[in-house]
Amino acid sequence: MKIDLIKMSSVIFFSFFLFLPNLKSEEENIYKIEAHKINGQKFKFKNMEGRPMLIVNIATQCGFTPQLKAIQKVNQQFAPKGLFILGVPSNDFGGQTPEKNKEVKRFCRDSYGVTFPLTEKMIVKGVKKHTLFQFLTKNEGEISWNFEKFLIDKKGKLVKRFRSGQNPLGKEFINELEKLF
Repeated sequence: MKIDLIKMSSVIFFSFFLFLPNLKSEEENIYKIEAHKINGQKFKFKNMEGRPMLIVNIATQCGFTPQLKAIQKVNQQFAPKGLFILGVPSNDFGGQTPEKNKEVKRFCRDSYGVTFPLTEKMIVKGVKKHTLFQFLTKNEGEISWNFEKFLIDKKGKLVKRFRSGQNPLGKEFINELEKLF
């Protein structure tokens, strides 16, 4: 009887730890995070619940900056289906976004026709990185440059990350994006 009790306790104990990671991963989504739009207004990701998202760390003076035009095309094609795109300016890589928020917004709009929302400039790497990028980089490590792209599913979970060189209009990217609908 004593041995049966020990076996049963062991099974219960190990079963608890088997299911614990599953419970934790269900709770990890973007919806608890908040940021500020480029105009200073608070933005809650919770308000995007049920919508797929594309989040891109952007820069104004980077070799990849022309991707803004392609991202805008993605916006035009997929926003009617429910996609939410968010550009996140950062000055973390070579000081390639030295402008103030107002100038960043004007530059993106005037130079590339950007209509998707932008956040205030954020720190996207290192110990002081914004909570959003703590979430986005948790499993695959730090961002290595501007224009990394993160696909978030309708449940608020990160499903795919693309590095800077990935063309937002390329077949691989579009195929992954379409899986979100």
